[in-house]
Amino acid sequence: MLKTTFVFLLTIMSLLLFNDTVYGRSIKKRKIKKQFKHSQIIKDHFTGFALYDLDDKKMIYELNSDKYFIPASNTKLFTFYTCLKILGDSIPALRYELRHDSLVFWGSGDPSFLHTDLKGINGLNFLKRSDKKLYYSTNGYTNDFYGAGWAWNDYNDYYQAEITALPIEDNVALLYADQDGNLQIKPAYFKRYLNADITYRPDKFTVKRDFLSNNFVYPEMAVPSNFRQEIPWKTNPELTLALLRDTLKKPVWPVNLPLSVNAKIIYNTNADSVYRRMLQPSDNFIAEQLLLVCSSVKFNTLNTDSVINYSKANFLNDLPDALQWVDGSGLSRMNLFTPRSIIALLCKIHDEVKDERLLQSMLPAGGATGTLKNAYKTDNGQVFVWAKTGSLSNNYNQSGYLVTRKGKRLAFSFMNNNFTRPVKEIRDEMVRIMTYIHEEF
Repeated sequence: MLKTTFVFLLTIMSLLLFNDTVYGRSIKKRKIKKQFKHSQIIKDHFTGFALYDLDDKKMIYELNSDKYFIPASNTKLFTFYTCLKILGDSIPALRYELRHDSLVFWGSGDPSFLHTDLKGINGLNFLKRSDKKLYYSTNGYTNDFYGAGWAWNDYNDYYQAEITALPIEDNVALLYADQDGNLQIKPAYFKRYLNADITYRPDKFTVKRDFLSNNFVYPEMAVPSNFRQEIPWKTNPELTLALLRDTLKKPVWPVNLPLSVNAKIIYNTNADSVYRRMLQPSDNFIAEQLLLVCSSVKFNTLNTDSVINYSKANFLNDLPDALQWVDGSGLSRMNLFTPRSIIALLCKIHDEVKDERLLQSMLPAGGATGTLKNAYKTDNGQVFVWAKTGSLSNNYNQSGYLVTRKGKRLAFSFMNNNFTRPVKEIRDEMVRIMTYIHEEF
């Protein structure tokens, strides 16, 4: 009898200990729910949240995760995954074909071509070395210079460069003060279009481009010594040819030929470097151009809609909710995704990249790099959150990955739409909650 009682008590203790261990390891849904319930900041606008355990492969907590939100630059995660599925380890710079004494080439949409930071020069050097007559085919790109739903009154802002088949130097002009206090512009080709305008009287020194042309005007006032401004230029095939001639220092003639099935490829830049540049500073230009590169590789055309539709039908057809996806960067408010679909996407990205450290190195890291550098603090020097931010007026989101102090690997999507508070208040509250999850579990 005593033996039976001892065995019974031992069994009960073992079960209690097992349950306690499992319970201690688990992330308590009620504790996370409490953080949202008692947040005064979260209550006054539309918030969506989903938290997923990557190891146990289960959803931990959801708030409005089946509702649609404007994702802003979280859209770049969809562009990123599409690129992972279509592109190889390098970005195609140019397609070309040799025809007797001529070299005909087509743009592939490559954003790294003479890019300020990526400095893709393989395509340029290939054209420089050629002893053939150079012909640039303007045939290929079939969309508008802006994405669907973009705000046209942002045309003068650095983040809204126009989309082209063959971008050069980011499709953005840099205006700056030289050592003598004079206003300069780069590429220098545009200096012929830079003029003072006595009728232009802004509150402070700033340069404005004409909406329909590349006429840049500045006010007749002293140029600040630290002045620096980036303005997208107005693209057209003639300007592309002019910039190519100016850069190559040799003639380039226009032709209008469809892409040849025999065209060969010149590659420019390591793909991971381009993805890192797109994701960390949230580069809209690179995101849009990368979708064209995918279209070039998959369809031998340059069409954003085609590659988005293909990705939705072939790579993203198993997400929980249908996607409303219209551009590569997230500049459009027509994009609509649910938090739980973004969680599913994050799982796909995680599985596709396979190397977790590589994936973390490409995303903004809280307290260390990119758009999260100044948002989070590290935990004794250790980064614990890697995520893509997304910001438009009255909208701020973060979606990515988090590791807790106890080593739990999580994916999350935290979306905030339609708030009127300063974005800093929203961001700080998100950081508070995500830091709590990291520290508590």
